[in-house]
Amino acid sequence: MSQFDFDLFVLGAGSGGVRAARIAATHGARVGICENSRVGGTCVIRGCIPKKLLVYAAHFAEDFEDARGFGWDVGPVRFSWPDLIRAKDLEIDRLNQVYLSLLAESGVELYPHRGRFLDPHQVQLGDETISAERILIATGGHPWVPDIPGIEHTITSDEAFFLSELPQRVAVVGGGYIACEFAGIFNGLGSEVFQLYRGEAVLRGFDHDVRGVVGVEMQKKGIQLMLETVVERIRKTEQGLELSLRDGSTLEVDQVMYATGRVPNVKGLGLQDIGIEVRPSGGVVVNEMSQSSIEHIYAVGDVTSRINLTPVAIQEGHAFADTVYGGIRRPVNHEFVPSAVFCQPPVGTVGFSEEDARIHYGAIDVYRSQFKPLKHTLSGRDEKTLMKLIVDQASQKIIGIHIVGGDAPEIVQGFAIAVRSGLTKQHFDCTIGIHPTAAEELVTMRSPIQG
Repeated sequence: MSQFDFDLFVLGAGSGGVRAARIAATHGARVGICENSRVGGTCVIRGCIPKKLLVYAAHFAEDFEDARGFGWDVGPVRFSWPDLIRAKDLEIDRLNQVYLSLLAESGVELYPHRGRFLDPHQVQLGDETISAERILIATGGHPWVPDIPGIEHTITSDEAFFLSELPQRVAVVGGGYIACEFAGIFNGLGSEVFQLYRGEAVLRGFDHDVRGVVGVEMQKKGIQLMLETVVERIRKTEQGLELSLRDGSTLEVDQVMYATGRVPNVKGLGLQDIGIEVRPSGGVVVNEMSQSSIEHIYAVGDVTSRINLTPVAIQEGHAFADTVYGGIRRPVNHEFVPSAVFCQPPVGTVGFSEEDARIHYGAIDVYRSQFKPLKHTLSGRDEKTLMKLIVDQASQKIIGIHIVGGDAPEIVQGFAIAVRSGLTKQHFDCTIGIHPTAAEELVTMRSPIQG
């Protein structure tokens, strides 16, 4: 009989924690998991899924406009924010129940509490204490906001999904993917949107062509992009919220949403008390097997600050369970992980940006094409699609693909397999494209650009 209550106990029932718990249980482990919020984590409850639903909703305004170019006479239309949020909530409720069922069917015991380490094998859960042979930290992350006067009057993406009404004027502060996505959502649904970012271009860390095209296209759609702009204080007034900017000007809006980054959700876990090594940002330091500085304690997902994407957390959780409980050693390879930004137009990318490729590979070939997609020859919309390939000159392997335009994430998902498999430009060249599609551009570009 084991001296522990569980073989494995998981802190956090998000995507990575739930996958790890379920797989470990199927391998025969006695597993417990704790969560003080709804099961499903950021992605399901207040992230990827509800955000994508709102992105779909935001597209209809343009779809109605574009329909006229194809012979449709669309009559008066009306949008209801409460109806959208109600429908979104029903879907999130359904998914929450799915996750609860998955845990129950796997035999995982759920505790509705936030856990705290008492020692390397014991976790406090409310008034109860449990012990486990191994513990997995999968507590994810949460939004970070700067400490400026008036920050208490603002919201983050967490609260944006639950607003009672759509703000008429909204300032989105930040230039990352969450900021760009919500700027597009609010704009598409009818708000007047100001996006304020301290940098010279949105989407820091992405390829420079992607950053440039996204910024231009967002402004075409009516988003007022205010770059190299810093908010110093926020004041509540009778008319709304007044933002004081570093250049001395002010901006008045009805709602301010901060999307200025996320940090690991480690506060109150007691990690330092038991000697777990963490980065200055709070991220748990782990090796390639997701093992922390204490050998029987592991961590996966956003709490490790490796690659903060839901599919990565799921892969890490599954690999951990297979390795520790299934006898299958499965380190997770974090190279060539595809990602998407569901801004408008959307971005799909995999591999190195042009800038990073030059640093890591030296000599590279760059193929780039920018064009008006077929749909907009009749819709009349002034929107461009960007396709870009980065090729290692020595091996001719494709080491980066970047797309801005309709269906970019769907396109990149398939091409990511090619990049991950080490296929070359010649493999792309001998592949026949599907015509007429935007994706065929990736297999028909023949001449690298100069410079």
